[in-house]
Amino acid sequence: MSSRHVLLDSPALGRRAHVWCFGDVGTPVVVFPSNAGVAHEWQQSGMVDALGPLLAAGRIKLYCPESNVSQTFSGEGPVDARMQGHQRYEQFVLDTLVPFIRQDCRSPDARLLATGCSMGALFSSLFALKFPEVFSGALCLSGRYRGTRIIGDQWSESLYFNDPLAFVPNLEGPALERVRRQTHLTLVVGQGPFENGCIPETLELGGWLRRKGIPSHVGLWGHDSRHDYSWWRRQASHYLRQLV
Repeated sequence: MSSRHVLLDSPALGRRAHVWCFGDVGTPVVVFPSNAGVAHEWQQSGMVDALGPLLAAGRIKLYCPESNVSQTFSGEGPVDARMQGHQRYEQFVLDTLVPFIRQDCRSPDARLLATGCSMGALFSSLFALKFPEVFSGALCLSGRYRGTRIIGDQWSESLYFNDPLAFVPNLEGPALERVRRQTHLTLVVGQGPFENGCIPETLELGGWLRRKGIPSHVGLWGHDSRHDYSWWRRQASHYLRQLV
């Protein structure tokens, strides 16, 4: 299994962005980091090692970009400015990262999976729901999906479109059919320590996906399953084996 670090020039972010890449062949999986926002998070936390058998078997390739979450969802300041920052990150992913991955995989039309833990789960759900032509699915581990709970009491139209529990209930017509036809979400949460806020939002989003006919699965793990990497390693290995 190969590993390498690259710096991608991003006009949207106005700087170079760090990306760690693991594996040689297989389904491309984009790993969105948690609140730390760093590209090496999955490597340092043992997540890459946990997925070693899938990487060695040529079933997946991991692409781990950094994020600007500390300036957007978990930052400070007016909500519109923070959501503009998230839009710039979306542009980086769609205009810089995705073309790089497709070129790296020698597949110009390759569709990607998204995954992430905690804040990375929110990012994964957003990319699958907003850009289903690019992301064929998302594996979301221990996520929060109500933007106002993350941002605070601020509200704006720009936050609405980055808040799954705001916009998914209102999906109808062609916009809904576009998501139904092209993507799938797997939402996973434990019932143990530090998962309290994630449990109701995971179940609520899962319920809306089911009611809207969006292909999905909700995995509710036991009371010993904590909000930490010791459990996310097991969950990622378990579900990615089924998704690729």
